Amino acid sequence: MTLLEVALIIFVFNIPFGYWRTNVKKFSIQWMLAVHLPVPVIIAFRFLAGIGFAFITYPILVGAFFGGQFTGSLIYYLLKKIRNLP
Repeated sequence: MTLLEVALIIFVFNIPFGYWRTNVKKFSIQWMLAVHLPVPVIIAFRFLAGIGFAFITYPILVGAFFGGQFTGSLIYYLLKKIRNLP
């Protein structure tokens, strides 16, 4: 797998976690889980893809992580606005 393929997988994988994180109280246990549960999976992807831990991989994969989290929260807010939920 290439670095960009792994970044795309990480991005998509984090969307539900971003959605979940936005739907719970900030800094609660659920919020912490939504932020930190994907991390071991990301490390596993790194090993399985064989991309290693070179410095150049960090900005790309961290960007994919936070991009997925942000997209998940954006989806939550858009659906909330469409449905007129409190």
